[in-house]
Amino acid sequence: MDEIFHVPQAQQYCRGDFLTWDPMITTPPGLYYVSLAHVASFFPVAWMFRLAETFDVLCSTAALRSTNVVVAIVCAVLFHDLLLCIRPGIGDRKATTYAVLVALYPVHWFFTFLYYTDVASLAAVLAMYLFCLKKQFWISAMFGAFSILFRQTNVIWIIFFAANGAISYLQDLYPKDNVSHENIEATHQPNKVVSGRDNKTASQGLRRRRINSPISKKVVVSESSKVYNSLAEEVWDVCLKLWNSKCDVLIAFAPFVFVMVAFVAFIIWNGGIVLGAKEAHVVSPHFAQFMYFSLVSATALLPWHFTPSRVLELFRLFGKNKTCSLLATLMSLGLSFIAVHFFSIAHPYLLADNRHYTFYIWRKVIQVNWMMKYMLIPLYLYSWFSTMNVLGKSQTRVWVLSFVLSVALVLVPAPLVEFRYYTIPFVILVLHFPVIGNGKLLALGLLYAAVDLFTLVMFLFRPFHWEHEPGTQRFMW
Repeated sequence: MDEIFHVPQAQQYCRGDFLTWDPMITTPPGLYYVSLAHVASFFPVAWMFRLAETFDVLCSTAALRSTNVVVAIVCAVLFHDLLLCIRPGIGDRKATTYAVLVALYPVHWFFTFLYYTDVASLAAVLAMYLFCLKKQFWISAMFGAFSILFRQTNVIWIIFFAANGAISYLQDLYPKDNVSHENIEATHQPNKVVSGRDNKTASQGLRRRRINSPISKKVVVSESSKVYNSLAEEVWDVCLKLWNSKCDVLIAFAPFVFVMVAFVAFIIWNGGIVLGAKEAHVVSPHFAQFMYFSLVSATALLPWHFTPSRVLELFRLFGKNKTCSLLATLMSLGLSFIAVHFFSIAHPYLLADNRHYTFYIWRKVIQVNWMMKYMLIPLYLYSWFSTMNVLGKSQTRVWVLSFVLSVALVLVPAPLVEFRYYTIPFVILVLHFPVIGNGKLLALGLLYAAVDLFTLVMFLFRPFHWEHEPGTQRFMW
């Protein structure tokens, strides 16, 4: 659907016309520049064999689509390297398996073969994350700026990576305060007496197991038996250290500051965040979208969330402190009810366009009767609780909080329900979820492949026509 805008615009660029702009296009021209480089790479050979006399002849729809195929391979390589950087002990073979799994993720896989901005957007964000992990902040900021040329909301992920990178940078400035989160339970369990020898061994183990990964740092605690008892305490400690080291942090992360200043200048100049079709992409308080993401991502990560052992684990967790758990559950139910009842936005595109699978999910599931959207609330909450609990096993509370806020800032303002908007936070989740066995990975990969095959068959062999508009229509995400 968006190709009817993107392909002609890219072909304008191929003809050297960089001033003509389709007012229906909402995103910057990053994809078109990548396509120019991609097409230019095989133009000399085409010209040599007289397959094309001019550059613009090569900019066919198929050639432009092939840009995303190449970029999808880059995505897989970046994901592989990121996983090895975040989890050095995972091994090359396992990392490759995970990269293939993400490549098969149905929404990402489907748009690999169409001329959309999503695949290139993901590649730029992953490259930004990888170089931030390697503490090459200038290169990371450059890819961050490049990612905005594909999707403006990627500015939120720039802030997310830069903020957590700054926290990790602080841990290097305060080395005595760094210990692995994995050792907290072993060394700070209540009512447990540790012998002098065991204490010495544990301390040596803690020093050996310090984490150097810049963004996926473990919980910061003091070596003198300090453990963060609350999120507020952890946030306060981080803020205090940021303030005390503000000059060092600002100098190290100046590239990200430059990008943010440039983005603010762009918004002021443009009069908003989207380029075209502004009336159809008005910022809206679509809090229900935040709930949809939780269930979609949890379903796509089935082995981590919806198993009997996982359900029992969450019930035991809630049973440890029944009063606080009950209050948190009631508050979450109340807020979720408000989000679903008052902030479920049915965009005109969602209601009118029966080419999207979301059209049928909305009509046949969410709106099948007046009760269904409320009946789904427990599933939304379970998905978010499970996600935060899984992340909390390896990440700091601040990291988890910043991720949740980033997801909200990306998705809540979007009035249109599009599963492709969920791809970047989904991939970040996969990067930071615990490693599972090969059997579960194989089962999940086969499930993804089955969905991919289904969507491919529906797209190719189940076309249909509209009475009010000429042309062939096809089913898609």
